[in-house]
Amino acid sequence: MEKKTLGVKQLITVGIFTALYLIVFFVCGMLGYIPIIYAILPLLAPVLCGIPYMLFLTRVDRFGMVSILSLLCGLFMFLTGHTFVPLVTAVVTGVAADLIFKAGKYKSRKLSVVGYVVSALWILGAMLPFFIMRDRFYQMMIDSMTLEYTETVFELFDKLAWTFPIMSIVGGVIGAFLGFAALKKHFKKAGIA
Repeated sequence: MEKKTLGVKQLITVGIFTALYLIVFFVCGMLGYIPIIYAILPLLAPVLCGIPYMLFLTRVDRFGMVSILSLLCGLFMFLTGHTFVPLVTAVVTGVAADLIFKAGKYKSRKLSVVGYVVSALWILGAMLPFFIMRDRFYQMMIDSMTLEYTETVFELFDKLAWTFPIMSIVGGVIGAFLGFAALKKHFKKAGIA
């Protein structure tokens, strides 16, 4: 019999792993105070967030858990001063990833990699305002950072923007396999995964 609804246990699991994921993501974001690191966040964040995400997938057993984690990540970005765009991309990529994981009955290693790559694309929502609302994004950066920092980031974005989706995909693949390696080496030995 297929499990269809989310219970308290699943919601608690989502809450715990959302917190772990966001802590790692926040650390990546803090490194973004260095302009070049900010420009490569689409690569860096999926790599480092792969470990808590793959551990989370060992607990996912029904549709909706991944979607909620993604929604909460997008909401976190919105509430911490970003535009609404990361919230939208997080919801879209989260539901798509959830569907991919469900297709593999939450057990397929191959679909876990594909699903994580799709899920990791949500970070592009933090970069999209550079293209779709450039003036507002520029002003938001100046309001929170310095003019010099903003100018440097915009110069880097102009040069690297075409690589953002590629970085996210590569980062997602690396992060998934890094997560699998950590699960095998540390978490399974400890009886956590």
